[in-house]
Amino acid sequence: MPEEVLFKTEELHSRLEIAETLVDAAEQIKAGTVQLESTDQSETVTVPEEPTFEVELERLTDSETGEQRYELEYELHWTE
Repeated sequence: MPEEVLFKTEELHSRLEIAETLVDAAEQIKAGTVQLESTDQSETVTVPEEPTFEVELERLTDSETGEQRYELEYELHWTE
Protein backbone atom coordinates (compact mmCIF):
# COMPACT_ATOMS: atom_id res chain seq x y z
CA MET A 1 0.00 0.00 0.00
CA PRO A 2 1.53 3.35 -0.99
CA GLU A 3 2.13 5.89 1.76
CA GLU A 4 0.54 9.34 1.54
CA VAL A 5 2.05 11.94 3.88
CA LEU A 6 -0.78 14.21 5.00
CA PHE A 7 1.25 16.39 7.38
CA LYS A 8 4.92 16.68 8.29
CA THR A 9 7.01 19.24 10.10
CA GLU A 10 10.53 19.11 11.50
CA GLU A 11 12.03 22.03 13.42
CA LEU A 12 14.37 22.64 16.34
CA HIS A 13 12.55 23.40 19.61
CA SER A 14 13.53 23.54 23.25
CA ARG A 15 12.70 20.56 25.49
CA LEU A 16 10.10 22.76 27.22
CA GLU A 17 8.38 23.63 23.93
CA ILE A 18 8.35 19.98 22.89
CA ALA A 19 6.93 18.90 26.27
CA GLU A 20 4.19 21.53 26.01
CA THR A 21 3.34 20.34 22.49
CA LEU A 22 3.15 16.72 23.68
CA VAL A 23 0.90 17.69 26.62
CA ASP A 24 -1.41 19.51 24.17
CA ALA A 25 -1.36 16.48 21.84
CA ALA A 26 -2.24 14.19 24.77
CA GLU A 27 -5.27 16.35 25.61
CA GLN A 28 -6.41 16.29 21.98
CA ILE A 29 -5.97 12.51 21.77
CA LYS A 30 -7.98 12.12 24.98
CA ALA A 31 -10.75 14.25 23.41
CA GLY A 32 -10.64 12.16 20.21
CA THR A 33 -9.72 14.83 17.65
CA VAL A 34 -6.19 16.01 16.85
CA GLN A 35 -5.50 19.27 15.01
CA LEU A 36 -2.03 19.47 13.43
CA GLU A 37 -0.85 22.92 12.36
CA SER A 38 2.27 24.57 11.02
CA THR A 39 2.84 27.88 9.27
CA ASP A 40 1.80 26.49 5.88
CA GLN A 41 -0.35 23.42 6.53
CA SER A 42 -3.16 22.10 8.69
CA GLU A 43 -4.77 18.69 9.15
CA THR A 44 -7.43 17.35 11.53
CA VAL A 45 -7.93 13.67 12.34
CA THR A 46 -10.30 11.72 14.56
CA VAL A 47 -8.55 9.18 16.77
CA PRO A 48 -10.51 5.99 17.54
CA GLU A 49 -11.15 4.75 21.06
CA GLU A 50 -8.37 2.09 20.92
CA PRO A 51 -5.57 2.81 18.43
CA THR A 52 -2.28 0.92 18.55
CA PHE A 53 0.41 2.89 20.41
CA GLU A 54 4.06 2.35 19.53
CA VAL A 55 7.13 3.82 21.22
CA GLU A 56 10.52 3.42 19.54
CA LEU A 57 14.00 4.58 20.53
CA GLU A 58 16.73 4.17 17.92
CA ARG A 59 20.47 4.87 17.98
CA LEU A 60 22.02 5.48 14.58
CA THR A 61 25.77 5.73 14.02
CA ASP A 62 27.23 7.67 11.10
CA SER A 63 29.58 5.27 9.31
CA GLU A 64 31.99 8.06 8.33
CA THR A 65 32.19 10.18 11.49
CA GLY A 66 31.12 7.69 14.14
CA GLU A 67 28.70 10.28 15.54
CA GLN A 68 25.63 8.85 17.19
CA ARG A 69 22.14 10.22 16.69
CA TYR A 70 19.05 9.20 18.61
CA GLU A 71 15.45 9.12 17.47
CA LEU A 72 12.57 8.84 19.93
CA GLU A 73 9.24 8.25 18.22
CA TYR A 74 5.71 8.07 19.59
CA GLU A 75 3.28 6.69 17.04
CA LEU A 76 -0.44 5.94 16.95
CA HIS A 77 -1.90 3.84 14.18
CA TRP A 78 -5.28 2.40 13.29
CA THR A 79 -7.36 1.15 10.38
CA GLU A 80 -10.57 2.81 9.26
